[in-house]
Amino acid sequence: MGPLAGLRVLDLSRILAGPWATQLLADLGAEVIKIEHPRGGDDTRRWGPPFLHDGAGNPSAESAYYLAANRGKRSVAIDFSKTEGADLVRELARHCDLLVENFRPGGLARHRLDWPSLQSLNPRLVYCSITGYGQHGPNAQRAGYDAAIQAEGGLMSLTGDAEGGPQKVGVAVVDLMTGMYAATGMLAALRHAEATGEGQHIDLALYDTQVAMLANQAMNYLVGGQVPARLGTAHPNIVPYQVMPARNGHFMLAVGNDAQFARLCALVDRSALADDPRFATNSGRVAHRQSLVPALEAAFLVQPVEHWVTTLSAAGIPCAPVNGLDSVFAGPQAEARELRREIPHPLHPALPLVANPLRLSASPVEFTHAPPLLGADTREVLQLRLALDDGTLERLQEQGVIHAA
Repeated sequence: MGPLAGLRVLDLSRILAGPWATQLLADLGAEVIKIEHPRGGDDTRRWGPPFLHDGAGNPSAESAYYLAANRGKRSVAIDFSKTEGADLVRELARHCDLLVENFRPGGLARHRLDWPSLQSLNPRLVYCSITGYGQHGPNAQRAGYDAAIQAEGGLMSLTGDAEGGPQKVGVAVVDLMTGMYAATGMLAALRHAEATGEGQHIDLALYDTQVAMLANQAMNYLVGGQVPARLGTAHPNIVPYQVMPARNGHFMLAVGNDAQFARLCALVDRSALADDPRFATNSGRVAHRQSLVPALEAAFLVQPVEHWVTTLSAAGIPCAPVNGLDSVFAGPQAEARELRREIPHPLHPALPLVANPLRLSASPVEFTHAPPLLGADTREVLQLRLALDDGTLERLQEQGVIHAA
């Protein structure tokens, strides 16, 4: 049993930010009841290819995208646009500690599934709303997708080559980081509820998260007054800290202090660079990067990537090869850390998944429940939590209120 065993989460979210948060809670032992529309379910079930195939090679409706963010959950398919469906979700909310949703502000009020409506039913409920721009402000009613938020929130202005156009990050980092903030905020609010008996509403916006995660770049602007520019793989505050060319490819170099820089110069037979007053300190190297970096690039071209990664690592200088995902999952470190896990799935005897990175010594994460098929748990959850009998369930299914796989 995980450390959150006994905690019950009602998940009305779709796509990535909300499901990422609730997958984390499920990994830690919480019971997560994922509410999906009977027709199609979570949008990401169809975000492919690739799709999961069964043993006979037939594609299913389970996309790799959906499988990435929904393990450990129970799928309950309810159409809460219907009165009886909304009633079922409200009754489930009575029995839950946390609720996560990502509808536009006010979108759930017409079904009486908004925060004020459910707070009156369950005063201890922690209710987390994830939206693009928050519950108020001029953009509150705008839809918010990760790529648009990366653009509007400044991340694209920092990402890409100096001479090229703006680029988005290769994964939906705003959604993922918002999911992590959601999980953290819900557990903090839960601690408050346990101490006071009082639940609360969490207003969490992708846009706010994007601005917050600008970190040093935001502070560079606020303190220095200059708008940061794109630097490719280079760092605005540290030099040399970027991808370097080798004889057969590229590697990442991340020199973090002056002592590392001096050792680096000795290893590449460029000790004069360490003695040059322009480069003796990091501040000087930042100011004179245009002179320093080409000299280092020329030095690295004489040996292959493998040589530099081995040599520099042995000297305590941070560096790494630039790997594709095939190399990542085939690598000895990923194997040692068991970053690829396999669990049974109704369509595949050994579904590969990426492990949760948390390593808890006393209550480790357990990977036991694959991402559910749509409506896989509808009947069981409604019978167990709401005591609905078989006749009622059959009637609700015939009327399209629920779907039980």
